[in-house]
Amino acid sequence: MKTFLKITFILFASIAVYSCKESKKDTIITETEFVFTKEGTLTLTKADGSLIKTIDVEFAEDDYERETGLMHRSSMKPLQGMLFIQDIERVQNFYMKNTLIPLDLIFIDSNKKVVSFAENAKPLDLTSLSSQVPAKYVLEINGGLSEEWIIEIGDTVDWTRD
Repeated sequence: MKTFLKITFILFASIAVYSCKESKKDTIITETEFVFTKEGTLTLTKADGSLIKTIDVEFAEDDYERETGLMHRSSMKPLQGMLFIQDIERVQNFYMKNTLIPLDLIFIDSNKKVVSFAENAKPLDLTSLSSQVPAKYVLEINGGLSEEWIIEIGDTVDWTRD
């Protein structure tokens, strides 16, 4: 009887191990490519009313979108960005975890006025980037564009949805 139980146990164990084993040739690993999806148009305007730039934007307005942001993207075109819409106006803190490209963060208050910057944020850096003052919106664009476009505190931002 003991021999029968041993053979039965070995048989079932072998079947279980073999059925769980997956052939390597059948395993396909795919990586999700994050691509830009235009959801609106954003206009940056100088305090005197003159146009700075108009860009295409994606909106990050729920917890998942705000937490993910521009992570895992290998590039972004110069006239594209992401606008984070926060629930309340407060000091905002961001970091560059899993973000592969340098970014400028433009912090904007509830009146849609630029209140501060974090320029040329280093990819993959976990250092906190703070607005230093209350902000309700945060615009992320490619690193260096804030300086190139001469965006300043007091400039305004407005947007429309597609």
